[in-house]
Amino acid sequence: MPMIKVATEAHHPVELHYEDYGAGKPVVLIHGWPLSGRSWEAQVPALIKAGYRVITYDRRGFGTSSQPWAGYDYDTFAADLDAVLTQLELHGVTLVGFSMGGGEVARYIAKFGTARIAKAVFASAVTPYLYKSTDNPEGGLDDATIAGFQGGVESDRLAFLDAFTENFFKAGDKVQVSESQRVYARNIAAFASPKGTLDCVAAFGRTDFRADLEKIKVPTLVIHGDADAIVPFEVSGARTHKAIAGSHLTLIKGGPHGVNLSHAAEFNKSLLEFLAV
Repeated sequence: MPMIKVATEAHHPVELHYEDYGAGKPVVLIHGWPLSGRSWEAQVPALIKAGYRVITYDRRGFGTSSQPWAGYDYDTFAADLDAVLTQLELHGVTLVGFSMGGGEVARYIAKFGTARIAKAVFASAVTPYLYKSTDNPEGGLDDATIAGFQGGVESDRLAFLDAFTENFFKAGDKVQVSESQRVYARNIAAFASPKGTLDCVAAFGRTDFRADLEKIKVPTLVIHGDADAIVPFEVSGARTHKAIAGSHLTLIKGGPHGVNLSHAAEFNKSLLEFLAV
């Protein structure tokens, strides 16, 4: 199992599991919460078939990566991503960040620049700032909602994940994937670090990426479902598109939060057309 060491905690290495397939220009896929690189199964074959090198990795605490007690903040996540890009000697990269992974794209570019980066994609992303506050009234998560997420994870994580994965794929009253696919997502999430799962709620809920987005000058694509009930388009995708000058927008009709699986053909078409330009 290929692993990259990104840090040391309590004398033990913190390692990220990654998968690296294909050849050509590199595309790095960064998964959402509380899933793993497995969530990109509908994209990896299409990208390889189109002639790209595709790298997925599991965020610390998730998938088969190490599960340290600490480090579940965006500065650390960006440093972990930099370790992946550096150790794999990647250049001319397109970063594709889904949901909380969009925050990693924004924070990485703000902290490490674009010497290795050619393009950026924000898919159902948490940017620019989900927390609803006096200076961010357009945000979508207030204190009570964040506390509800945290309480659910702390009191009965598996029950919370069961309900969350239903909303993850739901548009209106209908779940847009098979029950087998929903259960698969729930099972991936179930084996993540409980501590990491909890800490990431504050990370994606309270981190302000507005200044980060101002530093993004590479070609950028925003993909979002117009029926996203987890990270609504109006508070995230629409604002991210507006914040990044010259960015392209694909709004997928009837798309839930997990639009890369529920509407994989439309998602892949938009991504591949953007990569080809």
